[in-house]
Amino acid sequence: MPQQHHSKPRRKSRFAALIKLMLAAAAALLLSVAILLGFLYQKSLPVADTDRNSRLLDSQGNIMSTFSASGRSYEPVPLERISPLLVKATLAVEDRKFYEHIGFDIKGMGRAILVNLKEMDRAQGASTLTQQLARNLYLNHAKTWTRKIREAMYTAQLEMKYSKNEILQMYLNEIYYGHGAYGIEAASQLYLGKSASELDLAESAMLAGIPKGPTYYSPYNHLNHAKKRQQVVLGTMVETGQISQREAEEAAAERIRLKPIGQQQARVTAPFFRDYIRNLVTSQLGISEEQLDHGGLNIYTTLDPHAQAAAEEAVAQGMDPQSELETGLVAIDPRTGYVKAMVGGKNYKASQFNHALAKTRQPGSAFKPIMYLTALSSKTMTGLSTFNSEPTLFHYDHNRKTYQPSNFGGKYLGEINMQEAIAASDNIYAVNTLLKVGADNVIAMAKKLGIVSPLKPVPSLALGTSPVSPFEMASAFAVIGNGGKRMPPVAVLKITDAAGEVLYQAPENGGEQVVDPAAAYVLTHLMESVFESGGTGSRVSSLIKRPVAGKTGTTDTDAWMVGYTPELATAVWVGYDKGRNITTLDGHRAAPIFARFTEKALENVPPKIFNIPSGVAAVYVDRETGKLATAGCPDKKLEVFIAGTEPTEYCADHGGDTEQQSASERSAPGKRSWWKTIKRWFTD
Repeated sequence: MPQQHHSKPRRKSRFAALIKLMLAAAAALLLSVAILLGFLYQKSLPVADTDRNSRLLDSQGNIMSTFSASGRSYEPVPLERISPLLVKATLAVEDRKFYEHIGFDIKGMGRAILVNLKEMDRAQGASTLTQQLARNLYLNHAKTWTRKIREAMYTAQLEMKYSKNEILQMYLNEIYYGHGAYGIEAASQLYLGKSASELDLAESAMLAGIPKGPTYYSPYNHLNHAKKRQQVVLGTMVETGQISQREAEEAAAERIRLKPIGQQQARVTAPFFRDYIRNLVTSQLGISEEQLDHGGLNIYTTLDPHAQAAAEEAVAQGMDPQSELETGLVAIDPRTGYVKAMVGGKNYKASQFNHALAKTRQPGSAFKPIMYLTALSSKTMTGLSTFNSEPTLFHYDHNRKTYQPSNFGGKYLGEINMQEAIAASDNIYAVNTLLKVGADNVIAMAKKLGIVSPLKPVPSLALGTSPVSPFEMASAFAVIGNGGKRMPPVAVLKITDAAGEVLYQAPENGGEQVVDPAAAYVLTHLMESVFESGGTGSRVSSLIKRPVAGKTGTTDTDAWMVGYTPELATAVWVGYDKGRNITTLDGHRAAPIFARFTEKALENVPPKIFNIPSGVAAVYVDRETGKLATAGCPDKKLEVFIAGTEPTEYCADHGGDTEQQSASERSAPGKRSWWKTIKRWFTD
């Protein structure tokens, strides 16, 4: 009995000690967990591959694309720009308790551990959406315990550092959907040709099912597998109360219109512009390839997303996708020199060669305005200067050489002035002009306007036989459109590193006045006639409802339309890559692309007339004689001149008062131009 009396206290003592030990262990464990969580909270997450990639931003601050050594494009969209149906479908099939758990599905993990212990293998997992994100961002997919531990640490960090919506947004922008599409926006564009914000229930369920097996559940590879997976997703959404059974059945029966795999375009916004920027920053702005691919840089560009979309749309409408005919388009703001849009070809996936930068194409008659600007600036010629348009054998190089051009279709107009020659693109008048002002002076003018390609001082230069790039032509015409002030082309405004430090800032540039503003305006006035009746651009005049000046150009292998408004200078080239001649139909494609692009890009900009600088004289002249018109002249026309070059002699052929013209007949040149424009808006 005494022994029993003493054993009870000892058992109680041992039990109390055990409780204390367990409490101490629990406290130590909690303290360790708290210390670990505190450490993880303070510790920075590794730099994800998508964070190391440098980002390309447009003029509105939107991320256009990224640079990476792998060539992978990461195009994130905010959660609010993703269809709520896609979000619900993804959560239903991937992580039903996403908004409830702390990053881990404890019950699921328990089940997985039991299965793995039974199988003596890591055969089963229970990854939450956050765990999947941690794995995709920072780890490989190897099934090792070390990777699992690191995954758990990164998962905890993600949950502590980001909100649930931020994690969900990162996941939907990171997950792989097959065929090179990372992120839901890229997948939506790839499979359906639409934005992720536009997805309906059937489409959302289809796409949400792909990440489980991007190859197996690809509707391109196995449509039947994709449909079965879609039904699983829809069924799960019914179970979770996201949709009704009827909605699921209707969505399952819907016929989804997949984008034909052969028609897939590059998912990168402005891919030719992206490649142009890559070359620009690494060759001229002091950024290394390593910095660009892994430095997490932000590259702020001048690209206007609305103008770029308009350019891509105009090219898509104007080019035959089945033809080998290629194109290039570049648009520059004359007032700033900012590159607003660039399309280097009709299909980036088929060919990455940027035709907008190619310096191997002859501009043809599109080069003539540079020569006429030389003539006007020298004051040796005016818009009324005449030459005889007839078959002509020209002698040059001290009569040692000859050159005999011809007009298109063998059409010769007789005695014509500069405006008529520009409108009709007369070659005989052009060569006469070049020989009068001198080829060397024309080349000097071209260099002032920004053309850097070598030009040959021969008579055929007047007809654009020296190759230049569309980029150079747009830049040169931008100077004319800006009243003779050259703003050097700019594509990159600023580059910052991952910490926000500025690595490059575009220098402030007030521009350089390289041409007399009056000469630039007179040429602009003459070039407006290209879009009037009888002009080579008249067939697209009905597409443009604003003042515009420009020039067409056609050679055996190239077709051009280069022109400008006060806000936008654009060059469009069309031709073949392999030295193949263009057809008449091919040659008619450049002008409509130019017209559609210009009007669409500026649809939110009120039409403006070209600024009339000082030094411009406007007088009415008699069309027949080219002299100052009198009250008796039956056919008068308002013409503009560089002050001091206007006619001084009055027409004596039609009678009437030859005294000074009345104030009403010396109206400003803008008056007629504005009225003509308004009349065209309402009559076309």
